[in-house]
Amino acid sequence: MATIKIQQVRSRIRCPKDQKRTLDALGLKKMHAVVEHEATPQILGMVAKVHHLVQVIK
Repeated sequence: MATIKIQQVRSRIRCPKDQKRTLDALGLKKMHAVVEHEATPQILGMVAKVHHLVQVIK
């Protein structure tokens, strides 16, 4: 399966608690952190939920 790299580009301050938990589930705890995941429907759904906070790196 294909992998994607996800980088947190905006702060989690003032975000709802469910979005903070989604960032934690993705493994993003600090600004500009980069994680790599397989592109499963679950991961893509989490990225879509916090799309305004993260950036997908190709």
